[in-house]
This record gives sequence, structure tokens and C-alpha cells, in this order.
Amino acid sequence: MRFPPAFLDEIRDRVPISQVIGQRVAWDRKKTNTSRGDYWACCPFHGEKSPSFHCEDKKGRYHCFGCSVSGDHFKFLTELEGLSFPEAVEKIADMAGVPMPVRDAQEERREKERASLTDVMEMATAFFQERLQGPEGAKARAYLRDRGLTPATQQSFRLGFAPDSRNALKEHLAARGVPKADIEACGLVRHGDDIPVSYDWFRDRIMFPIPDSRGKIIAFGGRALAPDALAKYMNSPDTELFHKGNVLYNFARARKALAKGGTVIAVEGYMDVIALAQAGFENAVAPLGTALTENQLELLWRMAPEPMLCFDGDKAGLKAAWRAADLALPSVQAGRSARFALLPEGKDPDDLVKAEGPEAFRAVLSEARPLVDLLWMRETSGGVFDTPERRAELEKTLRELTSRIRDESLRYHYQQEMRERVLSFFGSSRGGPQGQQGGRKDGRPGQPKAPGGQFAKGGGGRIAITESLGQSAMVKRGEAMSVREATIIVALINHPALIDENFAHVEFLDLANSDLRRLHSAILDAMAHDTADDRHAVVATVERAGCGEIWGRAVDLIKRARQWPALETAALEDARDALNQALHLQRSARTLHKELKAAEAAMDADPSDENFRHLIEIQAQFQDVQATEALIEGFGVSSGRAGRA
Repeated sequence: MRFPPAFLDEIRDRVPISQVIGQRVAWDRKKTNTSRGDYWACCPFHGEKSPSFHCEDKKGRYHCFGCSVSGDHFKFLTELEGLSFPEAVEKIADMAGVPMPVRDAQEERREKERASLTDVMEMATAFFQERLQGPEGAKARAYLRDRGLTPATQQSFRLGFAPDSRNALKEHLAARGVPKADIEACGLVRHGDDIPVSYDWFRDRIMFPIPDSRGKIIAFGGRALAPDALAKYMNSPDTELFHKGNVLYNFARARKALAKGGTVIAVEGYMDVIALAQAGFENAVAPLGTALTENQLELLWRMAPEPMLCFDGDKAGLKAAWRAADLALPSVQAGRSARFALLPEGKDPDDLVKAEGPEAFRAVLSEARPLVDLLWMRETSGGVFDTPERRAELEKTLRELTSRIRDESLRYHYQQEMRERVLSFFGSSRGGPQGQQGGRKDGRPGQPKAPGGQFAKGGGGRIAITESLGQSAMVKRGEAMSVREATIIVALINHPALIDENFAHVEFLDLANSDLRRLHSAILDAMAHDTADDRHAVVATVERAGCGEIWGRAVDLIKRARQWPALETAALEDARDALNQALHLQRSARTLHKELKAAEAAMDADPSDENFRHLIEIQAQFQDVQATEALIEGFGVSSGRAGRA
């Protein structure tokens, strides 16, 4: 319904915006000046500890200086509470004591029809829930149990079961007085001129109710139990209530969870969302079996300025990430972008949290990369840019890519960033010996200009380190714990006798990860107090140093990597062998890091053939050390002794 502008102005003027917002936030007493109608609070749209959300009664507007959301009375209700615009207008009018204008008769009829249809969908949801708990649902319950979903999780998401019957739901609804036209309008049956007798749309499927932004059920997704079903997953057809490309599964619950902080996580399927919620990630949503649409991306941006897009670790997942990046690029602007998290090969979020726990998924999120990294990786991975023509083609591609950004200011910064990356990639001087690009697409973005990163500079070209070396803990940037360094620290704490045996090496350990350096300091503290000969005493020292959580993460990493010789249950001789191997590898890797930086600096200063060959030699040494590391990391499995963990 269209509302007269004068009516909207009247109800806005009658109701201070602070009165609307004050129902959802607690005003900060120190910063708020009620006499001036100037209010401050912690933002309800994103988690924060200090107030950066401001509203002013005189202007009738709000703005958050943290996440940049802004709007008026109506936008606040539609964005935060999920009301439709007419519902928001009606709520403000009620607060103002102003009667609503006479509504269009046709629109009134359609709204009543929609309300009636949501009642029917609620009845269908209850029917499916009852069937899941009944005798017919035994197979479905067994499937959900095998997938690791608890009864509480099933109830929370209102999962159900559609019996293997053509008429069960249709007859159930008809017996309760639901008109045939309403059943058809909800998309619950297949019907049409070519179908003499309508029949149930969903049969022999686990049912996933799909709520709208207010939590009302508007559609269903169904997972087939029969292995020969034509479609493994299917959704309701588009109806008056439901348009697949405009809905995100779990939108209402995830938006509510964001009040606790964090950002929204977009994954690929129903089961991923539910498994993540059960593991503590309640802020996950999913498109409904199709690639992300523009409308769904807008919904994500309504929830958070930088949503996390998480894709499965296979070729299809990588292609989905490319599509999402292309979709987002034209609309990105300051305070409105996306980050991309790529899962390990062959894993989806459901698999990962079930097999390795929530920490494994948090580790994936911690390595998420910005949009610019993903685009750069796509255009350069596996490419060969050893001629002026090929380099010019890359520059042209990057210019065309960044030109799609509609925001003029951000487009300028993207173009500048890409120019700098190209200069760093090829070398600021186009002279000197030419290198070649090699390697394969690894599905992981890198920082080509960083020392020790994925690429080594070679005069007029670049030399790509191989895929496996690029992902190795020896050259991978950032603060993620490497298995090698964690093995050293965990083995020393679990087997304190090894500390004294390796005192010279332990005292001057060179560790890349700052958290593991804190554990190392705790070990040195235990040595200083003569308590390093008892495991419990060393662990107690770690706890007193405030490193208990780091210690737990390091042990979890070792367990996931199956490095059982470092664990407490391993025999001392096995722990000694593992530690000696890891220490040798650590010394080699850290030395190579320093040599690589020096070699890159030499290439920058003088891109000669000699410096180029020296850089290649260091890469070859990296490969040798990496092969040893791979052998060690596979030892727990290949030796057949993994059961000790």
C-alpha cells in the first residue's frame, strides 16, 4: 500500500525516534543528553562494548559510527525487527495515536490471503513434525541421528518428515477445513490442468521449514531418503509467500544472534546451517539450493557490513566463490564488502565441525580473505606472464574488473591496489632476466608481494612456488599455528624430561606464532623455578601465565593432525623422535625464511642472473624440507600407531 507523504511525516513528528529505538537499546547515561534529544547507545545492529550508535530526535534519524547503518523510524523497524514497511508504518501510527488511512480494497484482500496462507503453512509444519516423531518417521530419525543432530536441534529448527504418500498432507489439511485453493496456493500439492487429481508435493523426505524475516514459515525444503530419488533436495515452488531468490534460510534466527557480536556467515546448505548452529555458530544462513542472488546479497548486507561467504573445499565451491565475488563487485563500497573462507578440500561445514569440532571451523574463518585477494588470485593463479603481451593482458583484465565497481571512490582505491600488485608481481623494473609463472590453482589467495609468500620475484617476471609449498606452514603468512611448532611445544610440556635433554635448543627456540611463543615463555619460567621435570607442574605454570586456552588449542591441533607422539599418552622414546625431527625441521625452516628475505632484497636491488639462480636454489631447499615435513605430519597415520591418541 502507498501511504500519503503527509501521513508519514505526521506520525514521524508525533513519535520521537528515541522512543522507537529506546524499546530495543539501553541509552548510555554519560553521553546521552535527553534535554537536547541527543542519544547514544551500543549499536543493536552489531556487537560492541562502547556506544557508537547515535540518534537525534530533532532530525528523526539514527546513525552508527561503527558499522555505518543509518535511517529513520521505519527503517529501524524493518531492518532490526524484520517488519514489512506497512507493518512498521502501522506500529508508528499506533504509537502516535493516529488512525491508519483507508487501505486499498484489493491490497487488503491480498494481505488477508497471505495471512491465511501462513496459517496453512503452520499447520503443515506441525503435521510434518508429528510424522517425524511417529512410526513412519523412524527412518528419518535414524538419518538425522547419523548426521549428528540432537533432538533439541531438530526441535529448534522444527524438522519434520513427509510420509511416502500422495495424499497424507492434503487429506490432513482438508479434514481441518483448509480450502483446496489455499492448499494449492501454498505450493503443498502438485496441481494443474494436466493433473486430474492433485497430490502432495513432498513425499518420503526430511522436511526443513523455511521461515521469513519474522520467523513465519513460508516454504519447505525436502531431503529425499530414497537413494534413487530424482532430486536429492527440492524446495517449495514460488508462491504468493515465497520467492526463492529473495530468501535466506535461517535469516531471522541469525540476525537475532548477531546482536551478540560477529558477522553473518553464508554457507551452502540447510544441513551446514543446522550443524553450525548446533556447534555454537548461530549466525549462519544459506541460499536455497542455488547460487547466491543479488537480493540475497542485499539481505546479507542488511545484517552485516562485511558478511563471511564460506564455500566448500572443491572445484564447485571455488567456482561458487568466483560467482559470488563477481556478484558483489559492482555494489561494494566503503563499509560494505565481503570476506571469503574456503574450506579444506572435500569438506563442507557439516563435515568439518562433526569430525574436528568448532575450533576447526573457527580456524577456517580466521583465514578468510578480502574480496580483492580473491579476485587477484583468480586472475593470476597458474598464469604464465613471461611476455609483454601476457602482462599487458593481465593489466587489461584487472582494469576491466575494477571498472565494474559503481562507487567512484572505492573504484579508485581498487585500481590503485591492483596497479601496486602488478608492479610488485612483475618487479618495478621491467629489465633483467625473465622468469616464468608456474604452479597450479590452489584455491587459496596469497599475498604475492610479501617476503616468504607464495611468489618469488624474478626481474621482469615472477616465479610461482608450487601449490603445496604455497600452503606449507613454512611459507604461509599469518598467525595460524603450524603443526610443526605445535608439535615441539606440546611434546615438551607433555614430556618434560625432553626439556632438559634439549636445553640449548629449547632456550633459544625461534617460533613464528605469537601464542606458541607465550607457551614457550611459560616453559622457560618452569625451568627457572626448577619445576620443569614434572608435567603437572609445567601445565600449572602455563595456566598461571593465562595460557590455558592457547594450550588447549595447541593440543587440539595436534590431535587433529594425528601427531600422537607429542601427546601425553605417547611413550617417551616416540616423543623424543618426534621432537628431534620437528626441531631439525624448525631450524631449517626458520633459516630458509631469513635467506629468502635476503634473496628477495638482493633481487630488488640487483635483478641479476646470479641472484635469480640463488632464489631458485632456496626454493628447491624449501621443497626438500617440505617433503620431510609432509612425511612427519603423515607419520601418525602411516605408522599404524594413531590409536594411541
